[in-house]
Amino acid sequence: MKPTTTEFLPAATVRGELVERLSRSGRYDMAVIGGGATGLGVALDAAARGFSVVLVESHDFAKGTSSRATKLVHGGVRYLAQGNISLVREALHERTTLLANAPHLAQPLPFVMPSYKFWEAPFYGLGLKMYDALAGKAGLGPTEFLSRKETLGCLPTVRTQDLKGGVKYWDGQFDDARLALALARTAAREGALLVNYCAATGLVHEDGKLVGLTVQDQETGQCIDIRAGCVVNAAGVWVDQLRLQDGQAIGRTTTPMVAPSQGVHIVVDRSFLPTDHAMLIPKTGDGRVLFAVPWLGKTILGTTDTPRNDLAREPLPFSEEVEFILGETGLYLGRAPGAADIRSIWVGLRPLVKPPDEDGGSTQTLSREHTVLVSKSGLVTVTGGKWTTYRAMAEDVIERCTAARLLPPRIGVLTEHLKLVGACDSSHKISEAPGAHLYGSESHLVRDLPGADRQLGGGLTEAMVRFAARYEYARTVEDVLARRSRLLFLDAAHARAVAADVASVLRQETGIDPQLQAFLALCDQYLALPR
Repeated sequence: MKPTTTEFLPAATVRGELVERLSRSGRYDMAVIGGGATGLGVALDAAARGFSVVLVESHDFAKGTSSRATKLVHGGVRYLAQGNISLVREALHERTTLLANAPHLAQPLPFVMPSYKFWEAPFYGLGLKMYDALAGKAGLGPTEFLSRKETLGCLPTVRTQDLKGGVKYWDGQFDDARLALALARTAAREGALLVNYCAATGLVHEDGKLVGLTVQDQETGQCIDIRAGCVVNAAGVWVDQLRLQDGQAIGRTTTPMVAPSQGVHIVVDRSFLPTDHAMLIPKTGDGRVLFAVPWLGKTILGTTDTPRNDLAREPLPFSEEVEFILGETGLYLGRAPGAADIRSIWVGLRPLVKPPDEDGGSTQTLSREHTVLVSKSGLVTVTGGKWTTYRAMAEDVIERCTAARLLPPRIGVLTEHLKLVGACDSSHKISEAPGAHLYGSESHLVRDLPGADRQLGGGLTEAMVRFAARYEYARTVEDVLARRSRLLFLDAAHARAVAADVASVLRQETGIDPQLQAFLALCDQYLALPR
């Protein structure tokens, strides 16, 4: 691998030192609540401009929505069909930026849309040509019309009966949780203080103005007051809980702004689609878009778009969602996947912005654009959007904070050309099985740690577990096997098999309970079929 930026020695993420810094710090320019893509992006942008920044996350970084995406870095073909040109144009620009700033974790991916009716290829192909036109110089490759033979060359296991041909276009894919970790570590490199497992338990107001927050270390129970000139609520689907607290403190009624939508993903073996091309089903039986995506040696099938009112940290799929995904992909694959073929099922909640008159019905037509609100007290809330546009969302937040005079105007090192930790050109594809290449320019640092030659399974070594604990904020078995490694998302049974070994290494590194039993129960959930 060839590094694309100056290598930095990784900063150790020693828990005691992080909490000690948090407890003795003075006033920050900005405090961010929420360690998903949005909050991490805001923290990085602010820190890169030279502001003093603290970020707290109640669980692990990317524990929620940001580790449960369809793994696509895309402009949004279906948003083009909805006529949302501005969102598509912004996302296409941000797609290119993301791929350039973390090429070891985000890369171009060709998609093929097989056609079984004579009109499908020209109809959808025209729309994809428009997609190319909107991308302009940011395009990753031209849309091509494929013959039947060429389509089978790209998708060798696609259903052959009545196959006419296909259309090939380009988007991107990424490892979402590891990219979130790269954002966190890059923000720390720029001077921000980030602490996971540290919950915001209250907001502090003085004379009707928000001046800080109270946080609690989830490991020790220690409570700490933080003062900040600007507090950003980036808690994803949970932003309304903080907005309600803020409204009650200043005597104002708060209307919920998030309509959660559930997306289910099913993982099967690569043998169902043994290719480095993704398959797009442009219109399923109920009018949705469905993907089959090669990712880290497996194939992801999904997703759904189902309204959900509860905000569980580990939401469960509905039986009809699993049946829908298996049934629809079975119509397009020569060998239809069944329940016995499922290696993992996982669910993410999308924080869709709810229109004022929305009655809580279908979420399929809700906007995927983000919203930034500043309350009367000064609480800045950002929600909505999508992974691809995290950086643009962060810039919007900083601009709104400046306009509201919560931050002074300041131009610093902007993030558009800021390489993330580990960034380097890679000869490996994200569709390949996981390994040391996912660490980018830091792969040699992992190999230098004890246990580099001891394979635990699923591409994970003992040294990678040590690296996760020492430099990537990992505290529990779940942190390692769900987000530093992605084994839980790829093969829950395999993750269960290696969990005890991971726990043993973590105990050596952290000296705390790595919560093995809780993780084993989680593995069972990721393997369970809904009734």
